[in-house]
Amino acid sequence: MSADDDARDALPQARLALIPPFIVLAIALAGSMLIGSTSTWVTLTVAGLAMGLLIFIMASGLTLVFGLMDVMNFAHGLFIALGAYIAATVIRMLAPAAAENDLLSNLSAVAPALAAAFVAAGLLGWLFERVVIRPVYGQHLKQILITTGGMIVAEQLILVLWGPDLLPLPRPETLRGSFVFGDIALEKFRLVAVVVGLAVFGAMLYVLNRSKLGLLIRAGVENREMVEAMGYRIRRLFVGVFAAGSALAGLGGALWGMYQESVTVGIGAHMMVLIFIVIIIGGLGSVGGCFVGALLVGLVANYVGYLAPKIALGSNILLMVLVLLWRPQGLYPVSKS
Repeated sequence: MSADDDARDALPQARLALIPPFIVLAIALAGSMLIGSTSTWVTLTVAGLAMGLLIFIMASGLTLVFGLMDVMNFAHGLFIALGAYIAATVIRMLAPAAAENDLLSNLSAVAPALAAAFVAAGLLGWLFERVVIRPVYGQHLKQILITTGGMIVAEQLILVLWGPDLLPLPRPETLRGSFVFGDIALEKFRLVAVVVGLAVFGAMLYVLNRSKLGLLIRAGVENREMVEAMGYRIRRLFVGVFAAGSALAGLGGALWGMYQESVTVGIGAHMMVLIFIVIIIGGLGSVGGCFVGALLVGLVANYVGYLAPKIALGSNILLMVLVLLWRPQGLYPVSKS
């Protein structure tokens, strides 16, 4: 095939890649017309973006692990739950600083809580990969069974350590309330969630596409023997990928717990439904698809919840069905050689 043929084939692909972002914009515009009130639409849109980006942080780790390592980890909710419980524990220990109406004092409580959730989930992910995942690489059915069993066992261990009661995870004082612009009220925490979600997405794109580490990981996926022949230990890189994906889940779980201001043992399992919907919509293994899929899920959930609350629970499943009828492999399918 000539270079001209390659260029002609690349052009339609580039145009197709632009369609999903336009779908997000189209849904936002449709929501504006159906809702009518500009202030209500802006509030719902920010809420939808915040919800979507929090789901993206939790889902990005799973899609990263599947896309790069071909691992179906049904115990991903374990790391979400652990991150939420660790954050709640640290916030309780630093309650005086979190309760003060001072940004620096609040940051001195929130930053350690999020960092502890990130590190704890990452360390557990490292151990989980060595003990549970390593023996079943390349065996999807066994991966599903063993990780599902691991999730059940881990939930019982959480009950032993933290008890069955709901655990409060209050937001810091400066993140309560809203910024008011005329008739528009924007919750402070949701704006923070949008900023954090965009930062995580940008960091993932940079690491995977612009850094030497990302190049080695992607090269290892394509041709592991070649990378190892160059002197790099691809196994360590893959273990790092799994730990990073688990750490992101822990961070997302901590933020989602603050979003709800409470933590239960089922927080991870409950989120797995939305996470799988997002990953399927975006395309298995695609970080960009996961990002767009999460935005779609967040916006649709908030718009439909306002316009037609009775069908809100099924709106995301309907969205997934419509996307798959159009693109059976998701918005951004990942081709594996």
